[in-house]
Order: sequence, then C-alpha cells, then structure tokens
Amino acid sequence: MTPFPGSGLAKGLAVTLRTMTKKTVTEQYPDAQPDLPPRTRGVIGLFEENCTVCMLCARECPDWCIYIDSHKETVPAAAPGGRERSRNVLDRFAIDFSLCMYCGICIEVCPFDALFWSPEFEYAETDIHELTHERDKLREWMWTVPAPPALDPGAEEPKEIAAARKTAEKLAATQAAAEAAQVADATEVTEVTKAAEGTGVAQTAAEPAEPGHVESASPTDPPEGQS
Repeated sequence: MTPFPGSGLAKGLAVTLRTMTKKTVTEQYPDAQPDLPPRTRGVIGLFEENCTVCMLCARECPDWCIYIDSHKETVPAAAPGGRERSRNVLDRFAIDFSLCMYCGICIEVCPFDALFWSPEFEYAETDIHELTHERDKLREWMWTVPAPPALDPGAEEPKEIAAARKTAEKLAATQAAAEAAQVADATEVTEVTKAAEGTGVAQTAAEPAEPGHVESASPTDPPEGQS
C-alpha cells in the first residue's frame, strides 16, 4: 500500500508533540556520575599477565596506535636433561588514544584475553601528547572493567568451562577410585592377618603335649588302688 503524501511529516510531528511535553532532565555532571551501559567503550585495559607479545593487536590496528616493545629471555629446563626455552618479555605496551577510533579490533583479535573494554571515560588531557598511555595506566584501567554478563538460562555452556569441568570430574573420579582401592587393599590385608592369626591358634591347640607333662586322668580310668 502506497502511503499518502505527507505521512512521513505527520509521523515526525507526532514524535515532536510527544517529546515536547516531557520534562527536560539535566544530569549534574561531574557531581553526579552518569549511569553508563555495561558495554560502554571508554578505554582499553591491559591484563599484562596474559600478554605473550604476539604483536597481533598492533598489526591488526587500523590506526597503528599500539606500541609494543619486548625482549627475549632464556627459560631453564623444567626437568634434568630437558631443553631450554626462550620467551618474550613485555617491556612496553602503550596506546595513543588521540589516534584510537575505538573500533575494538585489538580486543577481538587478542587470542589470550589480555585486552578489555573499560567504561572509564575521564582521561582528558590538556596536551595531545599526554594521550599516549603506557602499560601502568592501562593496568589501572583493567580494574574498572565490569564483570561479564551472566549467560542466558538456556544458553550452551562455554567450551572452555565444559572442558575444565570434565577434566575436574575425571580427576575426582580417578582419585576416588584410587582411595577405594586403597581401602579395599587395607581390608583384605586385615582379613588375611586375622585368618593367619586364627590358623596359628588352631595349630597351637592341636600340638601334642611336651615330654614330662602329666595329663589328667580320663573319666574311664579306674581309681587308684584298684586293678
């Protein structure tokens, strides 16, 4: 059905009429902090312990505003006769927020969950050169990252959690089986010991009297002095 001429204008005026009668609310910032949505893109926090210096975030950044420096260290062998390994150690991790366009590509491509969105937004500076924040500042913003939202009741369990749970259940079952086997072995040893002790008592009772031992007279023996 083709709308009649002027229907779009009528809808727009209807929206204007509905909103023009509402009371205007002004948030008293900075005295009152705004209630930000949970997925607000404020700044990027760095969880340094998870960073492996793979440089993937810096390579995928379309603005080239991530600066990373590192060096290699030799890790001694974990066991005797093993081979030494080398690992990257992070020296510098900085983001120039004067160039960042908040696309979130660096957070999406990080394979080790080292970068997170923080709703922090109060980081204005008087000098544009001071908008390049080093890893210490990025680490401070990490503690303002909100907790992830809860899963839907009917959602599928994440693969990582499912794998960890199955591993824990398998280890618990193995440990329970080992404890049950230990209890069974202890019970069997106790029964064998008791049986051995009982056999020893029976053998002692069946042994003949020692030489020189006088046995008591049986009821069928004649009294003394009678032939």
